[in-house]
Amino acid sequence: MLKIWVVVPTCLPLVLRRCHTCGSERFRASGKFRVNAHHKLLDAWLLVLCIACGETAKLTVLERVNVRSVRPELLDRLHDNDPGLVTELLQDPVLQRRNRIALDWDNAWRLDTGGADHLDGEVVDVEVRFAARIPVRPVRLIAEGCGLSRAEVERLITEGKLVSAVRLSGKLSGDFTFTLKR
Repeated sequence: MLKIWVVVPTCLPLVLRRCHTCGSERFRASGKFRVNAHHKLLDAWLLVLCIACGETAKLTVLERVNVRSVRPELLDRLHDNDPGLVTELLQDPVLQRRNRIALDWDNAWRLDTGGADHLDGEVVDVEVRFAARIPVRPVRLIAEGCGLSRAEVERLITEGKLVSAVRLSGKLSGDFTFTLKR
């Protein structure tokens, strides 16, 4: 029987970037955008706040873009400070590279296993789905979902009782499946 687990974000991740005022490394998204027009050109930023001193920093979303090339619905979402857009943009790899930021997902996600009956049976097939691109170690997910220690999960992998088509060491942010043999 196939069980489905889902990795779900519980809040927005922290933004890893150095604060020019206090030197802190973490910012939280304010949920607000700033849009500025220069004649026919637009700039748009996502505002983030330093968690130590409260200083505001801007993450570039649009830079000197012709107004006609911006989709009207995107412009409306920027003006409305759409929380869904904040989530989308923070996970956008292009925005992360352009602004030289990384995301800190610690304590910003949870694993939904669908109940405690998932360990019944000799062989358990589990499909792990990600609701967002959250980098997590599969060993940690399996340990948390099965109620095992990470060392025991590593032992099961070594013994061949825990198998997957993907490499279970390192971090993953995409869907995968595994089989646990008791």
